Order: sequence, then C-alpha cells, then structure tokens
Amino acid sequence: MGRRGLVIIGFAAALSGALAACSPAPKPASNAAPAGKAGSTLATVQKHGYVSCGASQANAGFSLPDDKGYWRGLDIDMCRAVAAAVLGDQDKARFVPLTGQQRLTALQTGEIDLLPRTTTWTMARDANGVNFTFPNYYDYTGFMVRASTGATKPADIKGASVCVQTGSITEVIFADVSWRQKLDLKPVIFDNVSATRQAFFSGRCDALITDASSLYSVRATQSKNPDDYVIFAANDEANPLTPAVRHGDDQWFDIVKWVFQAQITAEYLGITSANVDEMLKSEDPAIRRLLGVEAGYGKALGLREDWAYQIIKQVGNYGEVYDRNVGKDSKLKIERGLNRLQRDGGLMVPLPFS
Repeated sequence: MGRRGLVIIGFAAALSGALAACSPAPKPASNAAPAGKAGSTLATVQKHGYVSCGASQANAGFSLPDDKGYWRGLDIDMCRAVAAAVLGDQDKARFVPLTGQQRLTALQTGEIDLLPRTTTWTMARDANGVNFTFPNYYDYTGFMVRASTGATKPADIKGASVCVQTGSITEVIFADVSWRQKLDLKPVIFDNVSATRQAFFSGRCDALITDASSLYSVRATQSKNPDDYVIFAANDEANPLTPAVRHGDDQWFDIVKWVFQAQITAEYLGITSANVDEMLKSEDPAIRRLLGVEAGYGKALGLREDWAYQIIKQVGNYGEVYDRNVGKDSKLKIERGLNRLQRDGGLMVPLPFS
C-alpha cells in the first residue's frame, strides 16, 4: 500500500472517531475517577494500580531504560500518558520487554493491557484479536549499509545478504522488495532484535533491514561512528506504527484512542506541559473542554474530568514527546515528516473534543 492508500485509511479512522465524538456530551460530573465495570480492562488497571505495557528491547528513542533503569522513549510515553489519564500518575506504568514474536500473544492473552511497542497496523493483525488505535508514528522500512559501499538506493545492493528479524512485518516487506525490484537479496534470518543487529555490525550481512526509526536508533547508539553508515528507504510505502489493545473492550479501546488524541489536540491548540496551568484560565471553549474545565468529557470515557490535563502536564503534547525522544532534542534527530500535524503537511489529524 502506498501513502495515498494509507492516508485514506487514516481518514476513515478519523471520520469514525469524529462521528462518535459528535454525540451529546454527558452532564457535568465530579472529578472523582469512576470505577470501571467489573471484568473490564479499566477495572483491572484500577485494581492493580498500574498499566501493564509491552516494550521493545533496546530500541533507543522508542523504548529503552536509561542508566538508572527508568524507561524512556516515544512508545514508553504513550503508556505513561495512559497511566496519567487513568490513574493520575504517569509512573503507574509497568513495562514488559517483548520480542517481535511475543508481543501480540502477550496482548491477546492478557499479560499486558496495552501494546504501544512499535507495531505496524496490518489487516492480518487487526483481524486476529487485536484492535489498533491511532498511529502514533508513521515510519518506513529502510536498509542500513556501510557508507563505504556507496549505496544510496535498493538497486545499489542487488544480490546482497541482508540481516532480517523473523516474526516481524519486515520479513514480508523484505521478500516483496526483493521480488518487485528484482534484487535477488539473500536473507540471513535471526529470531530477535539484538542478534539481528549484532550480525550486521560484525559483518555477517551486507545490509540490515527494519523500520527506519529502529535503524536511526541503532546507528546513534550502537555504532562507534554514525557517519560510517547510510540509511535509505526500501520502498515508497509508509508504515503506521500503532498502539494496540485486545478485541472486546470498547471502553478501553476508546480511552487509548483519545489519550493520544489529547496529545495531538494539545499541540494543535498550543497547550504544552509548561503552559497548561495557565491555559486552565482560557476562555477558548475547545481548550476548556480538553482540559476538563467544562465537565462531562471525562465521564464519557469513565475517567476523571482532568484526565487530559494530567497527560499534558505530566507527559506533554505530541510535539514535546516527539522532539525529546526521536526529534530535534534527541540523539536520533529524525525529521517530523509525516508525523507533523495535518495543518503542517503531516498525517496527524486532531479530532474534535465536542
């Protein structure tokens, strides 16, 4: 699927959410957190006192403990945002490191409540017990090669050996790219991220293929000199990396969707972690609804009225999360690109809080 098709999917998802948001708001309620229905994911999270999230392994910028053991990254902040919204504290989140093969099973079996870990939204996954929310990062599949090869495009590595992780969508994309572009690429298969990367850096493969975000991460953190390596797109498709929940719990599905929308909308409205307290005084109806000054929008999700305020205050809007983890304020320095707001030429569409 090309970018045009992806935009159509994104628009359809946005339209569905917007129609749901157009229903009348509930009457104002107190700021006390409503109890989740027995057996629901919300009730389980409230009982445990934490949100359990899947985490990728050693993926700097997205999911990685720092030198003090504190988890950081764009996917980590997605989980922390849910914890802030549901429990009022971003640190009431626990992280379960999972391989590409383990992640969906862990979600389906209830081992985790949320899978924010870099997972591409596909039809097969969507139809197999998983509900995808909104993409929180639009990526592309890339190759990384040594700069000394002079390669800058797939045609330049025809016949090359390529390190590939099994159990990921990358394995399918690799086969498609090799066939469509007649590259006769030779796969060297590994069953986990660490082994795949180590094999490339040790010279067992000519190239490494995976999400470009992961390539930027590994180049910045695991190579002695990042300039020794070049990254280029494997094809012209965009991959929607999307937080996921289990089928069968619409309330939890809605909560996770609107947690992310709160961050997108906050950026759109100019609300940041630094000015959110001042914004509580705003007379702008859209800001007042988002921050819970006008009651009813928390109760609609079964949350406290200040749930979105807590997200923005503790975790930040989407732009803040992006910049500090993978963007201009990070080691990766990945351009926003498709991850800009729609008004700025990207695919991130804020839906109405109304």
